[in-house]
Amino acid sequence: MISNGENMGTVHSFMPEKLVIGILIHDRNLIDRVLMEIENKFGGIDYKSESFLFTFSDYYNSEMGSPLYRSFVSIKKLYRPDDLSSIKIETNEIEEKLSISGKRRVNLDPGIMALSRFVLASTKESSHRIPLKSGIYGEITLMFEKKRFRPVEWTYPDYSSEQYVSILNKIRDIYKEQLK
Repeated sequence: MISNGENMGTVHSFMPEKLVIGILIHDRNLIDRVLMEIENKFGGIDYKSESFLFTFSDYYNSEMGSPLYRSFVSIKKLYRPDDLSSIKIETNEIEEKLSISGKRRVNLDPGIMALSRFVLASTKESSHRIPLKSGIYGEITLMFEKKRFRPVEWTYPDYSSEQYVSILNKIRDIYKEQLK
């Protein structure tokens, strides 16, 4: 039987989404340089969280030092969600530029936020990550339900924390206002 196309989906452009970058750093004196690099690559920052102690893992300590501090920024300019792979490559370039003797001094975790979800970029393959482009994967990390972001079963413990969810909910409010 030939369909008349009534049930066929229509291809359309993606809605622009909010770029959020998690910053992990040991030397807090480096933060102004990191923010400058982010703004030069991605545009003005419209939100910056407080810096707080990162206690969820010691994975980065041998490379970056200890203690580590986490903060988040969001970018005023909205991006197409299919830009996430190139954004991850650019944040990796910033990490490399600021490294010393092959050791990173900053770890940048870019994610793209829609009203319904928050997707982190990764270079690591896993069953719950979707290949995007150029060796970069996307992972739905949080879903928005019942007026707040909530973790899914594979969400990292730090992104499941009330502190992170609260920050990302604030950024979502900024994004929602931008869309009006």
